[in-house]
Amino acid sequence: MSTDSKLVTGDLCDAHKANVDGSFRVLPPAFRDYGKRARFAGVVSTVKCFEDNSFVKAALEEPGRGRVLVVEGGGSLRRALVGGNIAAGAARNGWAGVVVDGCVRDSAELAQCDIGIRALALVPMPTERRNQGQRDVALHIHGVWVLPGEWLVADEDGIVVMPAPPP
Repeated sequence: MSTDSKLVTGDLCDAHKANVDGSFRVLPPAFRDYGKRARFAGVVSTVKCFEDNSFVKAALEEPGRGRVLVVEGGGSLRRALVGGNIAAGAARNGWAGVVVDGCVRDSAELAQCDIGIRALALVPMPTERRNQGQRDVALHIHGVWVLPGEWLVADEDGIVVMPAPPP
């Protein structure tokens, strides 16, 4: 699916409002939009880390192939897990988007990156790189499970996660 997806989260929620097995989930409205793309969708890859973006940087240096990196940063508001250089590299490497349960920085640069970027807030402080974190593990973000290999859709109204892209 193209990253300029025609999928609309409201339509997806209408179609799945009776979902009782938990396979269709909506992330809470805590994320702000910082990238050039307001709409993006793709297969989920995950990183779990806290105030150390070593694994985030390594993931986004890989070919993205239209994927979305979801980062469970513990909701920290003290350190930015993605900045302008990392985001520009992610866009060049073909990532559709990045969703950060934490902060980002370099907002003017992020706005120019042809990628979707969602995060809780901005903070200018960078991380310390200690090479600590986990890749492609199940994440629990604000009470919502996000699993590697699932499908994420983000637009102006929110972010939804489901097992596979809609038909």
